[in-house]
Amino acid sequence: ITLSLLTDIKNDLKQAMLDKNHDVRDTIRMFLAELQRYEIDNKVEADDALAINIINKMIKQRNDSITQFMDGGREDLAKQEELELKILSAYKPEQLSEEKVRSYVDDAINDLNANSMQDMGKVMGLLKPKLAGKADMGLVSKIVKESLSS
Repeated sequence: ITLSLLTDIKNDLKQAMLDKNHDVRDTIRMFLAELQRYEIDNKVEADDALAINIINKMIKQRNDSITQFMDGGREDLAKQEELELKILSAYKPEQLSEEKVRSYVDDAINDLNANSMQDMGKVMGLLKPKLAGKADMGLVSKIVKESLSS
């Protein structure tokens, strides 16, 4: 298990502290606290895959908050969430293109000889470990549905 992502994040935290960049420092600390809480609650050792899952979860929370703050007329709070979103997004791996996701889906369907919506769970089960963090699983699910229902 490589921990290059976590190492990078911890190094960025040290740099942010030296640079007195409070936004980056606080966002990374928030992430590390979330990671540590997960490790303790689930009695697991963190790795990059877990880190990416937590980053994705935090990004989703930020997106939801931004929408709510904008609807509530609180641009100041939305701006802070957008800043955190930008900082967290920098650690996400490059996302696969829709075309690439389609090729993974096609391969999985062929490998499993899937041919109906009943096979969706099996196909998603095969794809999830391969694509988690690299592709939006909502998009993957949509493409699997399209492919199996055609």
